[in-house]
Amino acid sequence: MSSEPERPSLYVAEPASPPADPVRQLVDAASSHLPPRLGAWVETAISQWPGRVLTASVTSFARIELFDRAMTIAAQFFTSIFPILLMAATWWGPDSTDLAAATGMPAETQDVLDQAINGSQSTSFGIVGVLIVLVSATSLSRALTRAFAAIWSLPRPTSSLTSAWRWFAVLVALALAVTLTLTVVRRVGEQPPRGLWAMVLSFVISLVLGVFVPWVLLAGAVSARMLLPGATLVATVMAFARPAIATWVPHALEVSAGRYGSIGVAFTYLACLYAMSFCWLTGAVLGQVVATDEGWFGRWVRGEDTGRSEGVPG
Repeated sequence: MSSEPERPSLYVAEPASPPADPVRQLVDAASSHLPPRLGAWVETAISQWPGRVLTASVTSFARIELFDRAMTIAAQFFTSIFPILLMAATWWGPDSTDLAAATGMPAETQDVLDQAINGSQSTSFGIVGVLIVLVSATSLSRALTRAFAAIWSLPRPTSSLTSAWRWFAVLVALALAVTLTLTVVRRVGEQPPRGLWAMVLSFVISLVLGVFVPWVLLAGAVSARMLLPGATLVATVMAFARPAIATWVPHALEVSAGRYGSIGVAFTYLACLYAMSFCWLTGAVLGQVVATDEGWFGRWVRGEDTGRSEGVPG
């Protein structure tokens, strides 16, 4: 009698142990050539929680090809979410001022946006156009699925109609998060104490997104509790980076538009998206390493009995 194959346990995925960690093997080989006292200190350092997290993280960065995946996701985000926002702008009306102000577009690019929106309205952005935009945008969801599957050492996911709703759910969540970040966060940032509420709201949005997106795309193969460390890291970084991004992006867009026109604006947006994608994937990798570590903190994250009470993770 056939039975459905068991889903691989994620609690032991990619454990930070010497046989499975090439970086740890290199460190072990190098430490063997050091003086005994220094070699013993190195062995002790990398066997502790910070050392295990560091070596396992470097191994995971190389395994998932972090730089390439970040660029892929940034490009997919640019070609997926921006058309959705443009489509939504055609429903708001012919005035693109709100959208341009929210995204920091310079005046030259806003003129191009006005022409695109007016042209879209004149050709009636109907049901067929909406479907084409949404179906094309699912490439972002599929790229994210492959990235998270690689991070958590899961089998390469297969595309099917039964999983299509997950792709659309992620697109809606991402578009909603972008809209909230560009509109609501900007408005609450003016409330006293200045900047605090914007940081809190940005943290909450990034935290929810960091848990929801991989949980949905991986069909619950990784529990929300396991995803929480990575989401917390990403949300913290994005909350503190948001003021710098809000200051730098408009200036960079203005300079790029003046020198290179619309193509310069596109590359500036792409560079910003690459930085955010890199941050997101880095946080996801670090969260996976922390959640699967065999120390007491990793067991606590997984909800297992730690069996010990220490002052530091280890």
